Amino acid sequence: MSRWMLSYKQSETVKKFIVIFITGILVALSLNFFLIPANVFSAGMNGVAQVIAALLYTHLGITIDTGLFILLLNLPIFLLGFLKLGKESTIYSFLNVAWVSITTIIIPIHVVTENPLMNAIAGGVLIGIGAGLSLKLGFTTGGMDIVSLVLSKTTGKTVGNYMFMLNGIIVLIAGFVFDWESALYTIISIYCMTQVVDMIHTSHQKVTAMIVTVQPEIVTQAISEELVRGMTLLPSVGGYSGAQGQMIMMVITRYELYDLEQIVHEVDENAFMNIVPTHSVLGRFANEDEQRMLKSTGNLPEIKQPKKKQR
Repeated sequence: MSRWMLSYKQSETVKKFIVIFITGILVALSLNFFLIPANVFSAGMNGVAQVIAALLYTHLGITIDTGLFILLLNLPIFLLGFLKLGKESTIYSFLNVAWVSITTIIIPIHVVTENPLMNAIAGGVLIGIGAGLSLKLGFTTGGMDIVSLVLSKTTGKTVGNYMFMLNGIIVLIAGFVFDWESALYTIISIYCMTQVVDMIHTSHQKVTAMIVTVQPEIVTQAISEELVRGMTLLPSVGGYSGAQGQMIMMVITRYELYDLEQIVHEVDENAFMNIVPTHSVLGRFANEDEQRMLKSTGNLPEIKQPKKKQR
C-alpha cells in the first residue's frame, strides 16, 4: 500500500470519528430541544424510543430516558447490518448509536420555541444532517437507516425514499396513541429529514467520468486497484498539442467521485477530467456488495440468464 493511500485511509478514519461526534450532538439537540418538547416524533428507532418513553411516563408514571431505549432497540438491528453491510460499517454504526444515546441522556430537555411546525422542521433537518453525513461515510445512525440502506443497495433506489416509507409506522403510532396533530407534524419532520439525507447521501446518483491522459496504462492500473468499475478506452489526439493519448470513460457513483479524482491526480496530475451527470445505466453496474465480493474472491456474482421460453 502506497504512503499516500495509507495516509488517506487514516484521514478517513479520523473523519468518521468526527462525523460520529457531530451526529450525536445533532441528534440529541434535535430530540431534546425540538421534537420531544413539541410531542413530535422522530424517524425510525429514535421515534419508537420516544413513543415508549412517553407511554411509560403518561400511563405508568415511569421516567426512563429516551437515549437508553434508542440503544436497546437498535441492538437487534445491528445483526442485520453485520450480515448485509459488513463488519466495519456495523462497528461504526454501533459507535454512532451509542454516542447518540449518551448525548441524549446528557443534554437536558429544553424548550426553544412553542411553535410545533418550527420544532418539526428544525428537528427533522438536524437529524437529516447527522444521518446523511453518516451514510456518506459508509455507516448509519442505526434502526431504520440500516434497513433503508440494505434495501437501497438491493434495488438502487434512494435511501431517503425508503426511510420515508418505512417510517410511516411511526406516523400511525403517533396518530393512534397520542393525537393526529402530532402525527401530521411528525410527517413534516420525517419529510424534512429524508430530503436532507438525499441531498447529502448521493451514492445512488451516477456520473460519467471521461479522463484524457497520455499515460493510460498507469492511470487504469491505479483506478482498478481501488475502484471496482469497468472502463472503456478510446483513442484521443490533443487538438492543440497533437499529443497521442487515450480517453478513459467510466460510470461511477457520485460517492466514488472524490476517490477517483484523488487517484488520477496522484498518478497523472496533467490528466484532463470531464464529469457529466448520468440519468440511467443499463447493463452490469456492480453494487457495493458485489464490489466487496470481487475484492475478496476475485470474482463477480454470476449474471442470471433469462429462462428460454417453451414453445
